[in-house]
Amino acid sequence: MKKITMIKIQGCPYCAAAFRAIDELKKNFPAATIDVVDENLEPARVEKFTDYYYVPTMYVDDKKIYEAHPGETFDECFANVKKVFEVATK
Repeated sequence: MKKITMIKIQGCPYCAAAFRAIDELKKNFPAATIDVVDENLEPARVEKFTDYYYVPTMYVDDKKIYEAHPGETFDECFANVKKVFEVATK
């Protein structure tokens, strides 16, 4: 499985939705591991990721696959997180 990196911010409702989706999807992708980086707590670790604005943002091998957007529904989030997992398993 390829490396998944997720950038988040504490207290973000979209990040909470992404974690909920991750928990549900782990049943189908048990080998998936995600390196979670809090943008505010570890700014040096996100410096190389210059192509995002919103969180959560998820990368597979440093390629952006998913970036949340304002007003995103849980179903949209779930579909996007699932896509990340699928890309990581290819």
